[in-house]
Amino acid sequence: MGGGVRSAAAAAKRSWPEVVGMAMEEAKAAILKDKPDADIVVLPMTRDLRPNRVRMHLRRRHRR
Repeated sequence: MGGGVRSAAAAAKRSWPEVVGMAMEEAKAAILKDKPDADIVVLPMTRDLRPNRVRMHLRRRHRR
């Protein structure tokens, strides 16, 4: 793979376990390298972990 051509596997990548523990900017750069069209939004973490909580982030155009 060279010359800026991405493989189908890189284009379809949906998770990046390798960025766990990296600094935020380093992790963002690694993700953008694999998926340049990613819209990365950094949200603050909370310490009140709840196994029954689900967080959903909806874009305006998808709201009903």
